[in-house]
Amino acid sequence: MFNQRTKIKELLQKGQAGETVTVMGWVRTFRNNQFIALNDGSTNQNIQVVASLGDFSDDLLRRLTTGASLKITGELVVSVGKGQSIEIKAATIEVLGDSDAEKYPLQPKKHSLEFLREIAHLRFRTNTFGSVFRIRHALAFAVHRFFNERGFVYLHTPIITASDAEGAGETFRVTTLPMDGTAKRTEAGAIDYSEDFFGKSTNLTVSGQLEGELGAMAFGEIYTFGPTFRAENSNTARHLAEFWMIEPEMAFHDLEDNMNLAEAFIRYLIGYVMEHHADDLVFLDQRLAEEEKQKPQQERAEMGLLEKLRFVMDHPFERITYTEAIQILLDSPAYKKKKFKYDVAWGIDMQSEHERYLVEKHFKRPVIVTNYPAKIKAFYMRQDDGCEPGRETVAAMDILAPGIGEIVGGSQREERLSKLENRMHTMHIPAEEMSWYLDTRRYGTVPHAGFGLGFERMVQFVTGMTNIRDVIAFARTPRSCEF
Repeated sequence: MFNQRTKIKELLQKGQAGETVTVMGWVRTFRNNQFIALNDGSTNQNIQVVASLGDFSDDLLRRLTTGASLKITGELVVSVGKGQSIEIKAATIEVLGDSDAEKYPLQPKKHSLEFLREIAHLRFRTNTFGSVFRIRHALAFAVHRFFNERGFVYLHTPIITASDAEGAGETFRVTTLPMDGTAKRTEAGAIDYSEDFFGKSTNLTVSGQLEGELGAMAFGEIYTFGPTFRAENSNTARHLAEFWMIEPEMAFHDLEDNMNLAEAFIRYLIGYVMEHHADDLVFLDQRLAEEEKQKPQQERAEMGLLEKLRFVMDHPFERITYTEAIQILLDSPAYKKKKFKYDVAWGIDMQSEHERYLVEKHFKRPVIVTNYPAKIKAFYMRQDDGCEPGRETVAAMDILAPGIGEIVGGSQREERLSKLENRMHTMHIPAEEMSWYLDTRRYGTVPHAGFGLGFERMVQFVTGMTNIRDVIAFARTPRSCEF
């Protein structure tokens, strides 16, 4: 029976010499016609299997090639070689799937991340991506555990929606209308979506926040965790067209409550991975250290991966206002020496280089920036009272992390109906189409807040991977939709 196999991770942790075990996995290497390094994905560590000379036919041994899958039964014995404490003395070896050694792309050598992106369907079998995706799994589990422990309700918000929560217009349309130009048109010449499947224009969601607020007005505290989509033509190491977002929404929360929860959330996720996947983090820490050695001295990170994660766990996040952040940037040597690519002035939407300066150079820790200019933020954010004319701000907050920049964006939501309606009017958001959303302000409105955490950016932060395409299984980017 296949389900009687023992995973290699368990054997390496608890296996006792003298046990008879069955393992299954893929050949990493086969040396000297007798030593098989077998890996089953449960850990980066291989278990050595000894195929004693003379015990197996030459025909079988020729099939023990890199990438082949095997079922092996044998006795656990104390290893006399270096690198492992136990090994398996094979009694039976069955080839479950052959692998042509000459054509198999993953030869036993170091491969670049660029090359592995070209064979993304096989890259899970490497140590780097084994560690990355085990950690991604652990982070996803920790997300649900964190909110469950605090009494949040997990709300599934729609993937197909008629709203654009951000008002950015960068959405993927969803339609069943013909694409050959024969779709019915209105008198004004626009496509008549009344003939479409939903009877109106629809798109893939950019955020579950607005629907999440509806849940928070009944359950008190909810969270969403699902895919979101942006039709943004950005070919960078930081952007994806399809990514995952965690979006909690909390009734009876203000901006400070929101910051406190978001900081606790990030610490919890990091702590969970450090406790349960220490071996994967050690591997990725060493990998990152090797990568850093290839960079010029001035471009190297000041902290290793594990050091960075421990630092975040041990130090409170710095909290500053947007106005204070802009002043720090204006006073910085980088600005005075014209090292920023983008200009700095009150009212700008800070670029990644500005965010990373604050985090990596000035404070050298995660930073929470609050009270952004209203003009660069979404309509639903609570308008701050007592602002100077021309310097109106909202109760927004972004968490900036080393190596990435913004990792969390959130705000206290505008609970005052008249102010929300005026803001929507100013931003040309049709109130009649959002009446369902405004009802939460008409009937029992309360102060409430929420935030969104980009899951892939969190995985990047914890794993030290520098390209966001390397922390999602199947990256969706402009001109790329494989698998």
